[in-house]
Parts: sequence; structure tokens; C-alpha cells
Amino acid sequence: MHGGIQKGAASLLTGNTGGLKSSQLKSLERLAKRKTLAEYLITPEMARAMTEISLEIQRQVGVLLDRRGMVRAVVVGDARSLFLPDIQRRTPDRLCGMRLIHTHLKNEPLNDDDLTDLALLRLDYIAAIGVLPDGLPGEVQQAHLLPANEGDTPWEILPRVSVHDLQDDFLELIGALEDELTRNRTPRAAGDNRDRAMIIHVSRKPGSLAQDSVDELRELARSAGIDVVHTLVQRREPDNKFVTGKGKLKIAIIKAMQLGAELILFDLDLSPSQVKSLSEITDLRILDRTQVILDIFAQHAVTREGKIQVELAQLRYRLPFLGIRQTAFSRLAGGIGGRGPGETKLEIDRRRARDRIARLEKEVVQLGKRRELRRKARTQKGVPTVAVVGYTNAGKSTLLNTLTHSEVTAENALFATLNPVSRRLRFPHEREIIITDTVGFIRDLPEDLMAAFRTTFEEIHEADLLLHVMDASALDFEEKYETVCRVLKELKLDQKPTICVLNKADCCEAEELNGMAIRYEGIPITAMKAETLPPLLQRMQAQLWNINDPLVTEAQCAG
Repeated sequence: MHGGIQKGAASLLTGNTGGLKSSQLKSLERLAKRKTLAEYLITPEMARAMTEISLEIQRQVGVLLDRRGMVRAVVVGDARSLFLPDIQRRTPDRLCGMRLIHTHLKNEPLNDDDLTDLALLRLDYIAAIGVLPDGLPGEVQQAHLLPANEGDTPWEILPRVSVHDLQDDFLELIGALEDELTRNRTPRAAGDNRDRAMIIHVSRKPGSLAQDSVDELRELARSAGIDVVHTLVQRREPDNKFVTGKGKLKIAIIKAMQLGAELILFDLDLSPSQVKSLSEITDLRILDRTQVILDIFAQHAVTREGKIQVELAQLRYRLPFLGIRQTAFSRLAGGIGGRGPGETKLEIDRRRARDRIARLEKEVVQLGKRRELRRKARTQKGVPTVAVVGYTNAGKSTLLNTLTHSEVTAENALFATLNPVSRRLRFPHEREIIITDTVGFIRDLPEDLMAAFRTTFEEIHEADLLLHVMDASALDFEEKYETVCRVLKELKLDQKPTICVLNKADCCEAEELNGMAIRYEGIPITAMKAETLPPLLQRMQAQLWNINDPLVTEAQCAG
């Protein structure tokens, strides 16, 4: 178990010291002034000093030693456990540089609490010294973490030995262990500076749905510039405190260290209390699904409108988390703050965040009014409007580019398009339309993002026709289709005329594609190939003008 130690305390003594006599406190303080030989786990002399005072006070006594053999803390527990102070840890992919040696009054072996401390604090070593009835040290049991291996046990527990039989190669062992930890990690390519992450998914979803969710989060991470090095899935209801079971979290933290991961990415949205609990037991950065989406939005926002909407979404999302240790939770830049008379920093942060949200909301309203004026001008000219909607990365921007010979940003990445982009598209007989690309939908899209991007959704409201672009080759095609339909229904757009566009037809089996076309009344296309688009254009003509001219050609309609 571990917790906090009072900052600025003159003494290295901490823990359960209440009720101890003055002489006992002095013995413990003398223990803090001892030094062991760095190459030994602990010297017999220090071990004896620990067991003697432990027997006298009938409480566990522990020392945290650095690699020079200096005492960094003397910890007093109760008869069965210790409550460790916070340890200033090294980088998340290294051991912490300290070992914990403590007494066990009944000569019992290392227990689950000991191994939890070993894992969560990334201790160099942990050891328990048995206390004999005469106060002399009994046998010592040691454990240390292991490099990545095929087994499920992330540590090795060594056989008990006498305190006099401890070897003088402790520093060599630690050096070899850290070298092995580093050697087992996948090497980075030259110039690869991406953050490494472990994904954790916790739910009772059926296996296929859980895998679809993990795959999507992996793709979100890729779009955000994060390198996913490992995935952990647990079938259970998410824990209110640690999301996973604590045992599984312990294994995850060790695995992250073994693989050199700097952050843990949870496949759900975390509550402030969960973030607080997680940040107290690990210094790995903690991200949830929504924050990765916000990160992608922040990277892709280039216009003034996009940046305003992203900042608004970020502030709304982060407001409940103000006051939590931010180093554990934030990958995005930003920081509002400053200290002023009469207010705590937390109060200032919250007030400034709310003030900034109010100002940004006014700007979004103004942007919406400008868009409305442009839409009215188009309406007065009698030009039909078509909105391209669909799941993120389904090929909407590519379709717009091919139809209109444009160069709208189209990447193999989620949320490459944030702002509505409109282009003219000419049809035969002097007919033309305005076609608008919109931000992609995604399952469980957070309400704050929906609210911040309402100007985008207003474009969809004003459209005369929707093109619902779907990736026909996606394994979770039906779930993505249902997600978009659900979002359109929430936006009260489910009754608007819609054409289903089955993109990436060249990646599908013909029989399967024909079945989808019949079921969804869809038009199979390959958005990158203009020659596949005439059937779609003819369907658009029929919907917009109720006419069925012969198939138009790409040369006739590109504008």
C-alpha cells in the first residue's frame, strides 16, 4: 500500500508512529541515518537493527534505499502491512531506482500487498525479513519484476535465504535487469518520436464487438500519432475506481514498463474520480477515448472556425477534471491559470475556463449566423444543396474531390475533415448543386463534441439531399451504418431524402456487394475512380429534379 508523506518534513520517518515511546522513535530515527553497502541488498547489521525495533513495537518496519545504499525513508506500519510514502519515480519505462526492505513479524512470505507495491511503484527489489522470537533477523525473501516474457507472472519470487547469505552483486543484478527490459522492447525506427501506448478495454460486450471497439481506438490512436504497443481486454463491468480490477491494472503497468509505453489509453470515457485514482498509483499518462478524439481534432483544425470549435470542446470536456494532477491526464497543450488574491488557483482555473467557454460560444453563434446568410443566398438562387455524411474515414472527402475535381484534404485518417467544405457540381442542362463535405460521425460521439460542432450539423439540416457514404469493405459495416443512422435521428435528420453510397466496392466480393446494394438500396462506387460514379449521379438527378436522363459522364458534371 502506498500514499503521501508530508512535504518538507525534516525527518525521513513516516507512517504509523502514533503511540510510540520517545526511545522507540529515536531508534527509528537512528535507523534513518544508517547506510548500507550499495552492492548488498541490505547488510546484516541494518537488518538486525530493523528486526529488533520491529519486535519491540510489534509493527512492520521498512526502509527505502536508493542505489547508493542511502536511506530515503523509514516507514512504520501495523502488524501486517506498511503504508508507503510517495516515491519520486524515474521515467515510466525504467525501474524507480529504490528497493524496499521491510520486516514480517510472523516470518511470513511476501504477500499480495508487497507484490502490488513492487508492481505499481516499479521498485528495483522488494524483500521481507522474518523477525525471530529473540529479535534477530530470520530468512529473507526477495522479488523483482521480470522483462516481457510469455508467462502470466510479471515478477520472480526468489527462494528464502539467510541474511548472511545475501550476495554482493545487487547493483549488477539491477543493471542486467534494466538492460534486459530495454533489449526486449521493439526498437523505434529512425525519427519515430511517437508516444507509445497500451490500450485497455473493459466491458461485457461480446468478443466481436469488443474487438471492433479496440480496433477503432487503435485507428484513432494512429490518427493522433500514437504508437499502440499492446492491448489488454478484460470482460467485466468497469470498476468505479480503477476501471479494471486492481490485479489486472498491476499487470498492465508492468507490461507498459516492459514495452516502453508512456501512456495508458482506456477504451471508454473516464470520470474525474477514476482519473484521480489512477493518477495516484501510476505516473503513466492517462488518456481516454474522448481525449484522443480531441487530440485529433486539435491537430486537424486549421481554420479559425475549426480552432474555436476544438477549443470549446476541449474546455467543456476538461472542466470537471480541473484540480486533478494534470501531468497524468493531459496530452494536449494548454493551461489556464495564475494565482490571484482571494482565490485559489483551482477557483481561478474554473472561473477562467467558464469565461472562455462563454466567449467561444458567442463566437460560434456569430459563425453560425454567417453560415446561415450564405445558405440563404444559395437558397434564393434556387441551387439545391447536398451534404455528404457518414462514418469517419469512410471516403467522404475523396468522393467530393473526385466529383468536383477539388483538392479537399483527404487522408487515410479519422477526422481528417473538421469544417464543412462546399463545392459546386454541374449537371447537364445548366443544372448545378452545392455539395458539402462534413465531419465524420463515430460511435459514442461525446455530447460536448456534438454541441461544439453544431455549425457543421446545421449544414446538414439545410441540405436537400444526404449522401450517406459507407465503407462497404469494413468488417463492422452494419454497426457503423447503425451509428450514423442513430446520430442522424438524434439530429432529427432521419426523414431527409438520403442515398446510400457503398464506397470501396473494389475491395468487396461481388456477391456480397450485390446483397448490400439490394438491402440498403445503395449505389456501389469506388470514390477514387470517376468511372464508377455515373450511377450515383443519375440517382442524384432523379432525387433532386425528379428526372431520369441517360447516364451522365464525368466530363459533363465535374465543375
